[in-house]
Amino acid sequence: MLSDKARPIVEATLPAIGENIQEIASRFYAHLFAAHPEFQDGIFNRGHQAEGSQPKALAGSVAMFATTLLADPPQLPERLLTRIAHKHASLGIRPDQYPIIWEHLSWAIGDVLGDVVTRGVTAAWEEVYWLMAYALIHQERGLYSARGITAQRVWRQWWVAAKEKDTDDVVVFTMRRVDNRPVRASLPGQYVSVLATMPDGVRQPRQYSLIRADDGEHRYFAVKRVHGDGKPDGEVSSLLHDRIKVGDELTMSVPYGDVVLDDSGRPAVFASAGIGITPMAGMLSHLVAAGSRLSVTMLHADTDEQSFPLRRQIADDLAQLPGSSLNVWYERGAHSDLPVAGVHEGTMDLAQVTLPVGAVYYLCGPLPFLQAVRSALIDRGIAPADIQYEMFGPDLWQADWS
Repeated sequence: MLSDKARPIVEATLPAIGENIQEIASRFYAHLFAAHPEFQDGIFNRGHQAEGSQPKALAGSVAMFATTLLADPPQLPERLLTRIAHKHASLGIRPDQYPIIWEHLSWAIGDVLGDVVTRGVTAAWEEVYWLMAYALIHQERGLYSARGITAQRVWRQWWVAAKEKDTDDVVVFTMRRVDNRPVRASLPGQYVSVLATMPDGVRQPRQYSLIRADDGEHRYFAVKRVHGDGKPDGEVSSLLHDRIKVGDELTMSVPYGDVVLDDSGRPAVFASAGIGITPMAGMLSHLVAAGSRLSVTMLHADTDEQSFPLRRQIADDLAQLPGSSLNVWYERGAHSDLPVAGVHEGTMDLAQVTLPVGAVYYLCGPLPFLQAVRSALIDRGIAPADIQYEMFGPDLWQADWS
């Protein structure tokens, strides 16, 4: 909880900081990287920096945290913190890095707001920062401990055992540890960070959902090529598609991720769009490997069937789960060669399907898709607590505090 001295100051200055917080975040990153260029190597995604989504997510997260402290003092935005902590753990973030972040964030606040930022204002926002930082450090420590590692031991060397084209834009990687040690099981729905060395020597991290249950020797993930559509193409996806081949080594983290399959036995509904199918594929594969008889309703939207990633794996796994079904929505015509319960033209419309009673819902796809599907579910009486979602890249939805 904020101190009695800090609370009125934060309350008074939050509007000004909120109005300028994206500019604060942008200047923070520039100042940080100038003083600590090592932070650009293996920690921050420079693609997200360039497009502005990372500064926007940081800014929104801090503002949302402060807003929660003011509105509901005993509570913290646990969902937001948990999501950030898992991402941090997958990158090996350490407690000693947090003071460096505050040094440059406090500089940026003063640089943008000028004389408004007195010593008292700085001290009050330092309280906000460290309440958030210690909450994250605590969660990250627990995540490392649960894996029996430290932040410095998140990364492992793996070699590419197989690389297969799945669609025109998606390739599937099968990875095996270089030291041949057994692969510890991941949870269904988790992801790994892949650390790729770019042509300029800078290592860039990206997170990829695990698409199959671990077999004790391998991990599996799929990579969609990111087309820039007038902007630069995705540098890591392009490298993985074009340059990495069987036998090459990659640096990969242990698995993390806060969206995992509920084990209560309730029916599950998976709703995905495009490459958002990947965490769903991992959950289905885990269910099949465990011999589960859970009923799964799979809903997927895509451009057309040829663009539907992992569609054969999905269909095969659903066939092994009694009472499960697949409905698809294609923008380019209602035709499917898959064993589907329904094929529809256009965007996903939940009014076209029957949803099971008492289900848990898992969503993954672009932000507009997530917002539309979640709204439709809530309109149908689904409790928000029964809807989980995964978002690739910075979570701009949770960080939207306005």
